[in-house]
Amino acid sequence: MARVQKLSGFPEWLPDGQVVQQLVEDTARRVFELHGFSGIETRAVEPLEQMLRKGEIDKEVYVLRRLQAEGEDPDAGLGLHFDLTVPFARYVLEHAGHLDFPFKRYQIQKVWRGERPQEGRFREFTQADIDVVGRDVLSFHHEVEMAVVMSALLAELPIPAAVIQVNNRKLAEGFYRGVGASDTAAVLRVIDKLDKVGAEVVLRLLVEEAGLTPEGAQRCLDLAQIRTPDSSFAAEVRALGVADELLDEGIDELAAVVDGVNARRPGAVVADLRIARGLDYYTGTVYETQLLGYESVGSIASGGRYDSLASDGRQTFPGVGISLGVTRLVSILLGRGLVEVSRPVPSAVLVAVVDEDARPASEQVAADLRSRGIACEVAPKADKFGKQIKYADRRGIPFVWFPDPAGDSVKDIRSGEQVPSDAASWAPPTEDRHPTVRPVSPDTSQEARP
Repeated sequence: MARVQKLSGFPEWLPDGQVVQQLVEDTARRVFELHGFSGIETRAVEPLEQMLRKGEIDKEVYVLRRLQAEGEDPDAGLGLHFDLTVPFARYVLEHAGHLDFPFKRYQIQKVWRGERPQEGRFREFTQADIDVVGRDVLSFHHEVEMAVVMSALLAELPIPAAVIQVNNRKLAEGFYRGVGASDTAAVLRVIDKLDKVGAEVVLRLLVEEAGLTPEGAQRCLDLAQIRTPDSSFAAEVRALGVADELLDEGIDELAAVVDGVNARRPGAVVADLRIARGLDYYTGTVYETQLLGYESVGSIASGGRYDSLASDGRQTFPGVGISLGVTRLVSILLGRGLVEVSRPVPSAVLVAVVDEDARPASEQVAADLRSRGIACEVAPKADKFGKQIKYADRRGIPFVWFPDPAGDSVKDIRSGEQVPSDAASWAPPTEDRHPTVRPVSPDTSQEARP
């Protein structure tokens, strides 16, 4: 058989890695539902003209074509979605008559993006999104809600400390207008490269590509370097001596988000005025999230306010959302050795088989345990009990059950303790019922979670 060629950018976790991913997804689903978000799923493809309408993403879209399309145009005009926001906007327009607004949805689904694979960047990956969409209007407090919910989710995960960085597009664009920028989107795109290329290159690009004067470029760089844990950023911005009505509106909104979130979850957010977000559809608050100590990997959760992404010409559906990069987060946890998994299999119990004639008795024990929600499996072979115990140990299964007409028993193969047991009443300790994920970084102290 020919050697299998590995495809970069399309991650496939081993079973223990999948336990970590499932923990993240299950926790996200639980936290999102606790905050009143309804789950949906959208199709994998969208019309290219819709996906390419906003932002510089055209080089990253995977186009859908039939390999053999005899007598037909092989280009269907469709592409795999590169995020979940654009499909959600289409979903809202298509189903608006059946939705109650404001509509709160979460979505945990794969997306595809033709990026150059590297740490934290993949061609196929899973995102966990939440959005709130209104009909014609959407209350500002939902911009606070996004960061509150994401902070609550991150606090539930066995990960290093994370901080949500927030900025406001109105603040940024108003400032850029105030220093003479005629193309504020070009300034945003250059500022968005600050972490990648550094201040010196950004200053040059602001002049060459965004058309700013050297003085205007320096002021924009000064703005991008403001970072505060509270609303004190406002005084620093005004000290730069730029005046614009949109700038004032953005300052007030950003201050309201920072103060509002920190009042409910102290220390969860910081005002970071270098945050730009490359996609053009954002119009207000924008979010990016970093793991402290692992900033080089990039943001693990991002999003923002969008006022005109979804419109049918008669009605507009403004929204705000934030997305957790599930695959990126899992890749950091696994690649950096930040977590350990108690076992890679769901089974808490291996039911031993005395001999093949007695297999039905073992299957009945397994059925009784499963009826009470205890994951188990029956030994694949009626080997000597020592070999069956070794099989359980290799798979990480903590308990082995021994059927016996005179009375069953169960053995904790870690401690060696073996006690009489009844499949109708016995249960493993709570911490052994499901695989657990524990942080191993010295910077974390959260307990294991099922």
